[in-house]
Amino acid sequence: MQDSNKPDLDESLNVTTSHEQMLREAAAVVREKHVDEGGKEPMSLWIFGACAVVALVAGGALGKAGSMFDYDETVRPGYVRQTLDTDDGGALPPVPALKAYMSKGEKIYGKCIGCHAPDGKGGGAFPPLAGSEWVLGDTELFAMIVINGMSGPTSTGKVWGVMPAQGIGMSPTDLGAVMTYVRNSFGNSAGDVVTTEMAAEAMKISEARANPGTPVTAEELTAEHLKALPGEPLDPTAMVDPVSLEPAESPSE
Repeated sequence: MQDSNKPDLDESLNVTTSHEQMLREAAAVVREKHVDEGGKEPMSLWIFGACAVVALVAGGALGKAGSMFDYDETVRPGYVRQTLDTDDGGALPPVPALKAYMSKGEKIYGKCIGCHAPDGKGGGAFPPLAGSEWVLGDTELFAMIVINGMSGPTSTGKVWGVMPAQGIGMSPTDLGAVMTYVRNSFGNSAGDVVTTEMAAEAMKISEARANPGTPVTAEELTAEHLKALPGEPLDPTAMVDPVSLEPAESPSE
């Protein structure tokens, strides 16, 4: 029971200390109210202002889109867009024969890289194609090697490993393209095209060998195949279809 004789305020109570304690409690309440509420707290005014500025700038840019993204404003003077000829199903434009054969031949040569290397210099048990006398010489001799493979010494007299036949599953176009590529790459500069027609003749000659399907030898090559393949030579600058390698008219014709 409270003593009735005790004054209302405890003599030991310090008013200043009590006031400071109340302020601290009030500040703690304010801090608690500003605790993150899962993204629902009010957005700061400076963020709102920044977004407004970005929106104004973007609106101004889009307002000028008619000139900013106009084709005539963004390409160099005199540039002409190349279009495909829809009359023939969107065929690619013709290119010079040597370029077309080389492009196709490079892809086919991809399966030869493991032995003859990307630079055609061979290595290990595989002879180089770069600077090879038989690569740059008579096309019938070179074709027989590609189609049938080879065993025994090469043009240098050195014996390498047995080369497997490469003609299995190869079309005349493929054969002509890869021969043209090798004869004009790795520092080789035959400067001519082994056409699809010539390659087709090479396949006929190969089938007529005494031992078809077996690797050729130096003796057979020098005795029977030191000659150019039959077929009409093709001007390396003549225009052809880049896919089929068939003759085609140039765009200006």
